[in-house]
Amino acid sequence: MQAPSQKKAKFTSFRLICATIGCLVLAICMGVSGCKDKKAASAATEQVVAVAPTPAPAAVPEPVKLAPPQPSSEAKNAHVKISTRFGDMIVKLYDDTPGHRDNFLMLTEKEFYNGLLFHRCIKGFMVQGGDPDSKGAAPGQNLGVGGPGYTIPAEINATRFHKKGALAAARQGDQVNPSKASSGSQFYIVQGQVLNDMQLSQYQSYIGQKRPGFAFTEDQKAVYKSIGGTPMLDMDYTVFGEVIEGLNIIDSINAQPTAYGDRPLKDVIMNIQRIK
Repeated sequence: MQAPSQKKAKFTSFRLICATIGCLVLAICMGVSGCKDKKAASAATEQVVAVAPTPAPAAVPEPVKLAPPQPSSEAKNAHVKISTRFGDMIVKLYDDTPGHRDNFLMLTEKEFYNGLLFHRCIKGFMVQGGDPDSKGAAPGQNLGVGGPGYTIPAEINATRFHKKGALAAARQGDQVNPSKASSGSQFYIVQGQVLNDMQLSQYQSYIGQKRPGFAFTEDQKAVYKSIGGTPMLDMDYTVFGEVIEGLNIIDSINAQPTAYGDRPLKDVIMNIQRIK
């Protein structure tokens, strides 16, 4: 399913926006195929979000087993480079999400991410990768449930939001993961869309239903109205970094044609290294 566009922002019912959001969130956190069929996805969203279990881990082997990292003072002010065939993205990792920062650096230093795919790419929404099963994956192979064998406790922070270029952790859905713990390795980088005041007001109300008292700051609103993002995910997923150079690479990846399940027809392989 495609992410909401500016034309779709004029939906006559906010309930339809929330239903669309549900399908897109499901695409990140559970790797469910088939969101390209808009009519079927819209009809099934509420039922799927309410009851669908995460695909059984036993169905997809996890060849890599690692232990979560220990906190490190040497990780502060860290930057990494994510390289693709379209160019490089320079990412700053946040120090106020130390668990996610240290884990990402540990996996990077172990070359865990090298050769993996951006396996789910939804134009106007995000690009997702970090599944170890994606390395050398055959065309059509189901991806999105692999990991290193552990999760990371959530570090959700109202000051860290889903602007374009935000680096955030994928996770299982609330039904099986009420603590919102993050995947040990899977992440996504936001593309999103530019929003207006009416849309932001609607999303603020939507988030406020789950987080009473929530409100976007004026600075956050200004960013969403200038470079865009995916505010419907705020306060639900841990944002632990941001692209500071190479935002156009996200656009290049999401310009590629995709197969059923949102995997690019021509693999987009990543390599990640720490540069600071």
